[in-house]
Amino acid sequence: GSDDIIGGNVSKYTLLPSGYSGQPKKGHLIFDACFESGNLGRVDHITEFEYDLFIRPDTCNPRFRVWFNFTVENVKESQ
Repeated sequence: GSDDIIGGNVSKYTLLPSGYSGQPKKGHLIFDACFESGNLGRVDHITEFEYDLFIRPDTCNPRFRVWFNFTVENVKESQ
């Protein structure tokens, strides 16, 4: 699939709504996996409350994705 081409980790990636320009507001999520054992390769914004997350394959066995490790910042209450 398309997630097979994911090479590196997401690093302080801010997701802004389509057509939005300017500084991120509360609720514009910031994803980060740029640390030891981080493995988030891509994030797609679907709706305000829905995101598709693509986890990078395990280092020793690229056929498996048995764990995930990343952070999310800038959430607003009830998001």
